[in-house]
Amino acid sequence: MLDDVLYGADSTERVVAAEPDLGAGRFVLFTRSADGIVATQSRPFVPWLLTQNERHFAGSRTSRLSGEGHCWRIDFDESGWGGFIEARRALRDEHAAVVAPMNASRQFLTASGITLFKGMAFEDLLRMQVDIETATLNPFDPAARIFMVAMSDSTGRLDVAAGDDERQLLEALIATVAEWDPDVIEGHNIFGFDLPYIAARCAALGVECRLGRGGAPMTAGAPRNAAIGPGSRTFTPSYLYGRHVIDTYFAVQRFDISRGQISSYGLKECARVYNIASADRVYIEGSKIAETYKHDPDLVRTYAGQDVDETRALAALVTPTDFYQTQMAPDVYQNVAVAGTGEKIDTLFVREYLRRNVAIAVQKQSTGFGGGYTEVRRTGVISPIVKADVESLYPSIMLTQRIKPASDTLDVFLPMLGELTRRRLSAKAEMKRHAPGSRDHAYWDGLQGSFKVLINSFYGYVGGPFHFNDYRAADAVTESGRALVQKVADELEASGASVVEIDTDGVYFKPPDGVAMLDDEIAYIDRVGSVLPDGIRLAHDGRYRSMLSLKIKNYVLVEEDGRKILKGSALRSRADEAYGRRFLEQAIDLLLAGRADELTGLYRRGLDAIESGEVSIDQFARRERVTEKMLSSQLKRRAGDAVKSAGMKQGDIVRLYQRADKSLALASEYSGDEDREYYALKLYKFAQRLREAFTEGEFDRIFPKPAPYSKRPDPNQGAFEF
Repeated sequence: MLDDVLYGADSTERVVAAEPDLGAGRFVLFTRSADGIVATQSRPFVPWLLTQNERHFAGSRTSRLSGEGHCWRIDFDESGWGGFIEARRALRDEHAAVVAPMNASRQFLTASGITLFKGMAFEDLLRMQVDIETATLNPFDPAARIFMVAMSDSTGRLDVAAGDDERQLLEALIATVAEWDPDVIEGHNIFGFDLPYIAARCAALGVECRLGRGGAPMTAGAPRNAAIGPGSRTFTPSYLYGRHVIDTYFAVQRFDISRGQISSYGLKECARVYNIASADRVYIEGSKIAETYKHDPDLVRTYAGQDVDETRALAALVTPTDFYQTQMAPDVYQNVAVAGTGEKIDTLFVREYLRRNVAIAVQKQSTGFGGGYTEVRRTGVISPIVKADVESLYPSIMLTQRIKPASDTLDVFLPMLGELTRRRLSAKAEMKRHAPGSRDHAYWDGLQGSFKVLINSFYGYVGGPFHFNDYRAADAVTESGRALVQKVADELEASGASVVEIDTDGVYFKPPDGVAMLDDEIAYIDRVGSVLPDGIRLAHDGRYRSMLSLKIKNYVLVEEDGRKILKGSALRSRADEAYGRRFLEQAIDLLLAGRADELTGLYRRGLDAIESGEVSIDQFARRERVTEKMLSSQLKRRAGDAVKSAGMKQGDIVRLYQRADKSLALASEYSGDEDREYYALKLYKFAQRLREAFTEGEFDRIFPKPAPYSKRPDPNQGAFEF
């Protein structure tokens, strides 16, 4: 029964794509056999929606589900997708609450119980990587053209096409996609750059952009959000019939949320951090690629080939979790890869309740509830550091205390959570039986990772905007969680440890004397954890050379090999100007090395460089995404004016700087006119992010605030008066 809940009741295996044929009232399933043969089969599709009140529409039939809530099911047997759209529009105009996925694939997969990739491992997918090199960043620029296309796939094939005949290159790309017939096309920023550029150049040259299966044309969807941790990124998806498009630029951000290892999500930085760059990696500055190609095309060929190699390796690292979740969630891989985990859990609920003809609960309005316990007890540089973690704190509380949504009348929530937990432990045990790097190890690791992400989202589901939410239940979970983690912290302090930070389910601490080796730490944490109730386990979750503790959720950890993990927006915001990020990195290195006496010199050199105009535009220009607010809001009018003058549109990425007259301009318009006083003060504000690392008065002595120009007694005395 739980297999049906988690994976859907239909047992069809090795489905790699599901595409609607709405006019014929059917879906076409693409399957890939174990020997790589792609075949198709057809399944009927009847659109549906649920309402709270009985309604009837022409060409449809209405039936009553048991229970209360969204209890009236309308199936559009005769009127099909068009009838569904008309009914959905009418109900929306009436402000009637409905359950009605606008995604036809989700509707079909939910109602049918089919899921993609059943019976497959991630390695069974045929994945293709694409990267283009272009003469301009704007495909509509008069000088725009693609002069190189690099392609690789998961079987090891590599092809780099280059030349002056752009039409020929585009046709070569289309032909190669048709020949290799991938299930997935991957690229780094492929939604934001490669596919839109390819589509624009195809249109300009009159080439049909037939990258879908069977020569189907590529289409662009409406802007949507990619869920990344607690936030999201707006993007415009491209769709390829019979295939999935996966953007590793989004995937690696989702992957890094809990790890905090990357400050810039460019492909080269990701490859460096994750050790997937080849020893002979060629690096060429982006602005110089086109020029380099003119005199050394082979070097650029090598560079582009390595780009797709790294994309393939990166995708293999960061996307298996989404692949294995697609085996469970009733949606296509491309959507699962950008959806939030709460949304995925909701689809499992809806599918099971529909299968059993039971009404879907009505989402409860937020009443507010307490959060997790957080506290910083010590700041500054502390070493060594150990982390103790209450394993799956909230899920464990829900399971041991039997906390579930009151509206879950079928009692699906806790059995589903318990089964996912059991399967994860089993998958972890299997993973340990196989050598790291082997196919079997990768399979079990990807599987347990997909279970872990879902397990840890069950609490967020209860306290989120979903059908079976329950804010009272969420409050009960966090109340218990706060008590448990404080109990752990108190026991650590009582037994000689020095607690540094408590964050929801984990405690960072300096171990007591005599606890120095890994085995000692594990045994010590086991003793501390013995104060917790049955079913709640305290585990060793990391050991670090040192920690720079600043404020809640903002700290730096130094691993045993010297690598640093930066946590918190104060330390790793991609929106920060490059000169500020560099200053923080250097200042943090000095603090961790015990060389705080050198910080004033570092700070003064930074101010002098700004004052003398030695800081380049690349260092102080700020990266911004063009938003509707930027274009229309009075608050951001200055930025909007600069963007509008350049013809940029919503979703584009721009780099802006502040001129001496306080106006904003594009970095491309720079003429040595930056507001140096503004950027000097901004450097001081970057330094302020480290204030908690110093004693009272020490910060102001090391980082004196630069005086305004207007208050300097003699501007000829030099840089900044302190």
